[in-house]
Amino acid sequence: MSILIHTAEFLKLRDKGITVVDVRTASEFSESHIPGAVNIPLFTDEERVVVGTKFKKSNREAAILQGLDFVGPKLSQYIKILRKVTKNKEVLVHCWRGGMRSSSMAWLFELYGYNVKLLDGGYKAYRKHVINSFETIVPLIVIGGMTGSGKSEILHSLKAIRQQVIDLEDIANHKGSAFGALGQDAQPTTSQFQNNLFEIWRQLDYNKPIWIEDESASIGRVSMPKELFKQIRESKLILVEVDKTVRINRLIKEYAIFTDDELIQSVNKIHKRLGDENTKRCIEAINNKNYYLVADLTLNYYDKAYRNGLSKRDKETIFKIEIQQRNQDENAKAILNFALNNHLA
Repeated sequence: MSILIHTAEFLKLRDKGITVVDVRTASEFSESHIPGAVNIPLFTDEERVVVGTKFKKSNREAAILQGLDFVGPKLSQYIKILRKVTKNKEVLVHCWRGGMRSSSMAWLFELYGYNVKLLDGGYKAYRKHVINSFETIVPLIVIGGMTGSGKSEILHSLKAIRQQVIDLEDIANHKGSAFGALGQDAQPTTSQFQNNLFEIWRQLDYNKPIWIEDESASIGRVSMPKELFKQIRESKLILVEVDKTVRINRLIKEYAIFTDDELIQSVNKIHKRLGDENTKRCIEAINNKNYYLVADLTLNYYDKAYRNGLSKRDKETIFKIEIQQRNQDENAKAILNFALNNHLA
């Protein structure tokens, strides 16, 4: 008989190599899932709708009979897939709320000789666990600075010297601006972004500093957990100050590799904020390969927006450091020493 276990234990067993089988529909799984899980859907999306309709308009028994009609011919197929994705006779199973879909599949797997553990409360309970985890207060050190300051590169360098780092933009597949999707893989859904973020969050040592970039509540089209965003806003921030010319040259190096059409599309995303005249000037500059002017004009908007965000912070939590070197490894070391000297880490 399968055993019900809570999310924390479920994830510990997954970490040990036991396969997680998500029996929700393909579209539910595609929307978001537990990282590392394998999808063996009990029903197709269309079948699930039919069964659900039977349950609402007729009764439970009618819905069960309809479900059996759907899954009966596929029972051996489920086992064949399971054998391909599992290394041994242990498996972790869940559906949306820990209901009939997971218990039915668990029965089948056990019949074939598998040791099955079910996620109590299903994927819904896992998602609650994920969101609640970000309520834990941790020692964040936030790296801030105007667009083009090289914050992400500094984080990468901090990670290279064994500092704990959360790279939100990497997890989100987006660099945070209107140009942020260029050259990136497709973004995950918000819930999948949060699940992937949680995988890093749960492995951190909360007794040591955790470095993170200053971000808006949304990165591209994904949203941060509200409690994490609140912590970022309330944590101590090291404000990296970099000359605008250096920032412009960094942005040119990063974005001038894309086509003019891609750059124009990105500019048009902030048309309202730039205004008609500056948008027109940006597009003309792109067509003339004058990327310096494009960066200069767009930074006027982004710098204003960032200053507005800084104004909402407690001034006593902001610590400024001027960066002169273009070597981000040296900058990272300087920032780490700055944090230690100011008792931020």
